[in-house]
Amino acid sequence: MSKSATRVAKTNAARLLDRLSLPYELLVVPVDESDLSAVTVANRLGADPAAVFKTLVARGDRTGILMACIPAAAELDLKALAAASGNKHVEMVHLKEVFPLTGYIRGGCSPLAAKKPYPVFVDDSAAQHARIYVSAGQRGVQLHLAPAVLQQAAHAILAPLCRAQH
Repeated sequence: MSKSATRVAKTNAARLLDRLSLPYELLVVPVDESDLSAVTVANRLGADPAAVFKTLVARGDRTGILMACIPAAAELDLKALAAASGNKHVEMVHLKEVFPLTGYIRGGCSPLAAKKPYPVFVDDSAAQHARIYVSAGQRGVQLHLAPAVLQQAAHAILAPLCRAQH
């Protein structure tokens, strides 16, 4: 069901998809520690940055920790995330908190198989793509899957999450 562009050890996110018998492809791209941006990952994949989703970790005043997946070049609208998640206020967690909370490091944060099952919100633009890319939980390793597969595996909610591009 899954295939790998180059040999890579399965990540927890890939194992979760295997356990759920959900289809995906595991892809590996070179990592530049000085540029971990999702747009760079999209370029290395030869993919449209609108189809490469970065995972951000935030904290809501009512719900606590949550994850937001938005397109590589987009900016998260915290008010939109608050509205989608039932919070009055949402703020990004400090980078030093990301690993203790999720088990993932910057540039390798996956919306799947974090230390705890946090609520996941995916920008509704994902539905415009047959398949999207999200981190597999390791720098340079990406999952290529249908948005519906991500939604099912992460129990994700699709909502408008991005600031309008000017």
